[in-house]
Amino acid sequence: MFVHYYMTPSPRTIGPDHTVAEAIEMLNTHKFRHIPVVDDQRVLLGMLTDRDLRSATPSTVARSKERANVEEAVANTPVSVVMTEDCLYLTPMSTLDRALLLLQSKNIGALPVLNEQQQVVGIFSAMDLMKAYTGLFGLGEKGSALISIEDNGEPQALSAIVQVMEDNRIEFTRLIRSKGTEKENPMIYLRINTYNIRAVHRAIEAAGFQVHVPKITI
Repeated sequence: MFVHYYMTPSPRTIGPDHTVAEAIEMLNTHKFRHIPVVDDQRVLLGMLTDRDLRSATPSTVARSKERANVEEAVANTPVSVVMTEDCLYLTPMSTLDRALLLLQSKNIGALPVLNEQQQVVGIFSAMDLMKAYTGLFGLGEKGSALISIEDNGEPQALSAIVQVMEDNRIEFTRLIRSKGTEKENPMIYLRINTYNIRAVHRAIEAAGFQVHVPKITI
């Protein structure tokens, strides 16, 4: 659940005096979109993204002579001029939940990971988050399937489902209780590891639960 296990450690960084042209070359060469800007001690000064670089380049509607002059000036501009200084960050002990909230709150693609000295020790991207949750929720595991069960509101519902799985020797790895949303009623989600899904449905319903199937109207 901690960022430490899923971040990219010791990411590539750039110094504040490097030029925009050098930053663009780094992005294009290594196929990433975010670069921490650091001092000589790897202390974070800001973040530079492909969006920052695109915003710094002249408009395509500019006249060719003007555009060439502006492009040259931008290419030689230090990245400290175009970077984002006041940026959010994570620590290695930040949870995946916190990472999700921060990434979502600002609609950003990656966050630097800092130690207690504010030095960059990693970078954590939205893709890293997806990979982490894929593992935590068992997606892609052999025979993995997610079953939705309508929550009957009983306090011991989860315990009862666990008992059903154990009594029928059905392997399962995750059990989640959701309070529901405006569009979805309260649910219990069960991730199983078996190809005999119908047998699981029968066992659940025999215990008094209802397997949920959405009613879709067009």
